[in-house]
Formats: sequence, C-alpha cells, structure tokens
Amino acid sequence: MPVIKACFIAFGTYSKLPVPYFEWKEKDMEYSICFFPFVGLFLGAASWGWLWICAKLGIGNMARAAAVIVLNILITGGIHIDGYMDTMDALHSYQPRDKKLEILKDAHIGAFAVIMFLVYILVYAGALPEINYNISPLFACTFVFSRILSGFSVVMFKGAKKEGMLYSFSKVANRNIVCAALVAEFLVMAVVMFCFYGFKAVILICSMLAVFLYYRYKSYKEFGGITGDLAGWFLCLCEMAGAVTCAGMCIIL
Repeated sequence: MPVIKACFIAFGTYSKLPVPYFEWKEKDMEYSICFFPFVGLFLGAASWGWLWICAKLGIGNMARAAAVIVLNILITGGIHIDGYMDTMDALHSYQPRDKKLEILKDAHIGAFAVIMFLVYILVYAGALPEINYNISPLFACTFVFSRILSGFSVVMFKGAKKEGMLYSFSKVANRNIVCAALVAEFLVMAVVMFCFYGFKAVILICSMLAVFLYYRYKSYKEFGGITGDLAGWFLCLCEMAGAVTCAGMCIIL
C-alpha cells in the first residue's frame, strides 16, 4: 500500500531504524512527509524512557544529558546535524547567495561548522540537566513538534534550488493531503500538551514557532529559499530552543 510505503520511506530517509527495502516510486513518496513527525515520536519516546530510567536509578546529570544527545544521533543518523554544520559554514562565509549555495554542497567541513557545532552541543547539553522528570514528557514532544514544522516548510516554503533530496520530496508531495495531515498532527500535539501542561505548553509552542519564523526569514534572505541542509539546521535550532525553553521553565516557573 502507498501509505505504508510512504511511512517506510520517511523512516528510511530520516532515521537509522531498519525498514523493508523496496524500489522507491514517486507515488510512494507523495505522503512520506506526513510520517516525518513519527520519527520524532520514536525519538521522543526513547528520550523520555531514558530520562525515566535516570530518575529511577539516580543517574547523574552528565550521563543523562550525554545519552539523550547520543540517542538523537544514533536514531536519526545525524542527518540534521550534517545540515546544521553545512549551513553554519555557508552563513559564516559572508559570500554572495550563489557561493553560499555552493558551500552547502561542499563535502568538506569548515572551521565555523566545528565551532558552531560545539556551541550547539554545549547549549543543548547545558539545558538538559535542568529539565526535571515532571516536565520531561513535554520535552519529549519537542522532537515531534520540530518535525511537524519542518514538514510544513518542505511543502510551503520556496526551494532555493531545483535539486537535492528536499526538492525531490517537495516536488512529488501531495500538498493538500500532506498539509491536512500536518495540521491534524499539530493540533493533536498542541491539545495534548496543553491538557497536561497548560501555559507551559503554550510557552514551548511559541518558542518553537518563533524559530520556525526565523528559519523562513533567514533562509529566504540568505539563500533565496530552503534546502535539505537548511531544514536540518532548523531542526537543530528548534530542538535546542525547545530544550532551553523547558529548562528555563523548570528553573523559573
């Protein structure tokens, strides 16, 4: 069935989880973006499970934070981190738009990619120990919510170039069905989060939406649209903002 194949394509592309192998056809990719948030659901469940184990066994903050980051990389394969690093190299080159797009395709790693990756890891790892167990389910939702927003960008934002993996998915996506599915997922997540966490859920959603708007502004201004690398950059920023917001609420509220 096309829907089941679309789910396998989403997990096969955006995670390292084992899925059946088959030849991809355009009709099988029409709905694959609908299932991108399900990768986040799996990742969020794994992170929440680990935080539960830490709370029960009294595992220290450093091991707790490191394992969440490692789980993220192992489950996703680090595909979004690769995009984050490429984007940081391009943004910090301060070159014209065409040159920035060339840098995104360059397989070599520049100094700013490494520097900004370290900043990302330090901020993320610094926020995680402040997230207490009571709010950890809300933190787990950030992995789903970031991918819902990323899915919206694939079908709603202008592409910076007519090549690459993101363009391939955007070109064949059934936009009406994908948008309807993502809206439904957005509403379900928002309602569930609000029912359990009230105003804290609103704060978290607003912080991630702010990153989404920044993603659109920066992508259009610097690159003329989005690419797969920029989508990975957004995912990293959005999840980092979610972790920092959850940590801040644990400290302040």
